[in-house]
Formats: sequence, structure tokens, C-alpha cells
Amino acid sequence: MTKILVYAVSFLGVIVSSATAEVLPQQGSLSDLKIPQFIDIAHRGASGYVPEHSQASTVMAHAMGADYIEQDIQLTRDSVPVVLHDEVLDYITDVSQVFPEKHRPDGHYYVVDFSLAELKQLSITPRHKDYELVYPKRFANTEVRFPIQTLDEQLKLIHELNRTREKNTGIYVEIKSPRWYQQQGYDSTAAVMSVLAQNGYHDIMATPIYLQSFDPEVLRRLKREFNWEQPLIQLIGDNDWGMSDVDYSSMRTSAGLEAVKSYAEGIGLWLSHALEGVKEGQPQWSTVLDTADKKGLDVHVYTLRADDLPEGVESHSQLRQWLRAAGVEGAFTDFPDQK
Repeated sequence: MTKILVYAVSFLGVIVSSATAEVLPQQGSLSDLKIPQFIDIAHRGASGYVPEHSQASTVMAHAMGADYIEQDIQLTRDSVPVVLHDEVLDYITDVSQVFPEKHRPDGHYYVVDFSLAELKQLSITPRHKDYELVYPKRFANTEVRFPIQTLDEQLKLIHELNRTREKNTGIYVEIKSPRWYQQQGYDSTAAVMSVLAQNGYHDIMATPIYLQSFDPEVLRRLKREFNWEQPLIQLIGDNDWGMSDVDYSSMRTSAGLEAVKSYAEGIGLWLSHALEGVKEGQPQWSTVLDTADKKGLDVHVYTLRADDLPEGVESHSQLRQWLRAAGVEGAFTDFPDQK
């Protein structure tokens, strides 16, 4: 990674392309500054415009020129990998209307309690909580039907879009909650790897691909048991989320990132762990970016939202440009067209 000062970009008035690195001409005391290649990862597809992980979201992200399209994976009762972010269906589907009694004692409707045939009766809805839209300015019409997609269906769709549009858009797969699924008696990692193998992800990859997980043991297992040689990304969350017993604060230290380097090619870093604030119009970066640079780890930041920007950031495009100038290799975004 090539780190450069953010003010250099604004000083030189640089406009960069996401496709290739560019060398800036000498000007003043700055010379031969390089902007690293930067990948745009469509976060759950073009989820800023249509419901996340829907077929429409995938098609729109592809048309908008995303370099990769994210695929979050949950499992059905019959062990089929489906593309959904949450373990529960409550906030992203119409499940309470279609199967009102099919919830657990805690009141939640878990994906793993439904067969694929049952899930196909549902429609993906705009994300909601307590009957309120999480992003009220986004797609809101619940009468438009968006069926739940399997990983197999999504892969075939992207492959065909690549063929007809002569593109090489990649996939970015997250194996969600593997330990929780293990407690339910399922092996989500093996299920995902089986579908990938069936769709041409062998020695010669059908498309570019990243695999990611918040669980380091999943990534180690991919190398150890499945002999996976494509890039792996260790997602780093926040301990306050209470999502696992992994100490993510320690993982962001020099020693922690050194350990990550032993099994992964990069880290998926929460935006708030990268951008600590904006002071006098300039971004203030966390030291974790430099530490990852020194360890030779790529950094992909999540998540950029044009309708939910950090304080002091004027636009999605500005935030993306700042990240790129800081040496970040890529970012997850709900708005893959806003470069």
C-alpha cells in the first residue's frame, strides 16, 4: 500500500479512476505520488436503491460498475445457502404475514427453521424495525415482490451478466455466524464451499472472489481443510456489538494484525475504526491503517452510505476519495454508482 497525505489530493485537484493507479505530475514539493488501485464492493448489491440482496440489487450493482458484489450467506433448514444478511427474517422479509406462527419462543423467525420452498414464498422487503423503515428515503414499496435468492442462483446470475456485458465482476462472500450454525447442527462453511465448487470455483476461478468472515477459525479452516488459495479477508467488528467472543480490539493492534497476516490477505475494517473524525475539513485516520500497511495487509472499509455519512463528511464521493488517498484498497458501499 502506498500511503499519502490526504491534503495532497485536494491540493493537486486530482481526479482518479477506480480502474488503474495513476501517477501524479510533480508540482511544488510533491512528486510521483501514486493513488493505489481501489475496488468498489457493492454492499448487499446496490442496496441504497433496491432491497438488499435481491436479484434486482445484484443486477443494478453489476450495471453500475461494481468491482465485486457481496453475498452474505445464511442456511435453510435443508442446508441450502441463501443470500441474506440476518440470521432472522424479521427485519428484511414479510415472514410475519406469510408464516405468523412459525417463530421461536423468543419471537424471532430464524432462516434455518424454514425450508427453501418455504423461503421462496416470502418477499424481501426494505429493511425495517419496529414497523419503521431504517432508511426511509430508500425503496419503500412493499407491494413489489423480491424473492429470496440462493447462492447458486446469484452466482449463475452474475456469471451470465459477465458474459453478456463482457465484464469480470467478482463476488465477495461472507460466511455468516458459523459458530451459531454449528450449535444448530449445520456446517455453513462446507455448504458454501460445495456451492462454489459446483459453480466453477476450482483451480481456475469462475470470477474474481474474496471470502470473508468475522470468525478467524473459519478462515484458517478454509486454508487447512479446503486448501483455499484465493484471498481471505478477516472482518473486524467492535467488541460492543457482542457478536462473538473474539477480541476485536486486540485484533486491531500490531500483534493482532501480525496474527491475522498468518492466514488472511486483508482485513475488513469498520468505517468508524478507520476514520476517527474530521477536523478543519480534513479526515483524522486511525493508526490501524498504517499498522495494516506495515504488515502488508489490504484494507477494505465497510460501509459507505450516501444517506448516512459520518459527521464532517460532505458527500459519499468525498469519503470514497479520502479513503482511497489514505491507502485503503477498497470499500463496501450501498451506492456503487457514486464514485
